[in-house]
Amino acid sequence: MANYVTIDETAHYVPEKVVTNDELAALMPTSDAWIQSHTGIKTRHIALEQNTSDLAAKVATKLLQQANLAATDIDLIIVSTITPDYLTPATACLMQDKVGATNAVCFDISAACAGFIFAASTAEKFLRRGQFKHALVISAETNSKMMDWQDRTTTVFFGDGAGGALLSQTADASKESFLAEQLENDGRQHEVIESGAVKLLSTISATHRPEIAPFKMQGRAVFDFATTAVPKQIQQLLTQQHLTADDVDLFVCHQANLRIIEGIAAKLMQPMTKFPVNVSEYGNTSSAGVPMALDQALQHQFTGKIIVLSGFGGGLAYGSLLIRL
Repeated sequence: MANYVTIDETAHYVPEKVVTNDELAALMPTSDAWIQSHTGIKTRHIALEQNTSDLAAKVATKLLQQANLAATDIDLIIVSTITPDYLTPATACLMQDKVGATNAVCFDISAACAGFIFAASTAEKFLRRGQFKHALVISAETNSKMMDWQDRTTTVFFGDGAGGALLSQTADASKESFLAEQLENDGRQHEVIESGAVKLLSTISATHRPEIAPFKMQGRAVFDFATTAVPKQIQQLLTQQHLTADDVDLFVCHQANLRIIEGIAAKLMQPMTKFPVNVSEYGNTSSAGVPMALDQALQHQFTGKIIVLSGFGGGLAYGSLLIRL
């Protein structure tokens, strides 16, 4: 018997603390006018006394409540993050404990801002085989803890948040959510986005303590990559399915910055009304941006619509999913 996979629920969460551009301007040489003109970002939410697993658990709890499922009904948890609580254990394991999903297999995926796309694609394969029934796919980021708060070239872009989806296996072909996908990487450009580099040993010393580097990004290279490779990938995905961009009801892209989203829309020759945007309020929330924007868009009831999800970021990793909801 064939197995199909449906996206049953979506949810998102942001921490309470809001930081304005003017507040950042008090910490570094920048201004509200510069940030808005270059990024479209007005505010961002910052996690204080909350870690990535805490944000992920908030989303998981919402998903379970919306679906009327017990935590023990979950078979699989995948968390995409580049800001884990620890290098080990996996943030998914910590989240499992926080929500009581004791029956779930848990692991993390690190694909930067393409993380939700890669994680959803992975979960879909697990469910398709029939062994697993329900999966939580959650992207959660506390980017603020990895920022150099005097670096205006990166810090002004980023915020904290989490978003995710509940995926389920079904025997009903009419409920299939996953239509096609395209995942790609370009490791030759790995230096364009980096975070958490650990300083190497030069000698053995009793006083040695690990040192970890803050987030850094080559903004112009990211912009050029995103506005060139991403629309090309989306177009290839649609062509393979005998569709055009006009056939798509909604393009939910990584919320990198408003100018990049506008650039992708222009390349696809589609109106910005098809591109939900939350970056002005939340900033760049890395892998959480796509599921957060999807959840917000679905509040407007896009039932039965064709949607493209597209994430792109460090690695360089980029991927697109063609789904029907």
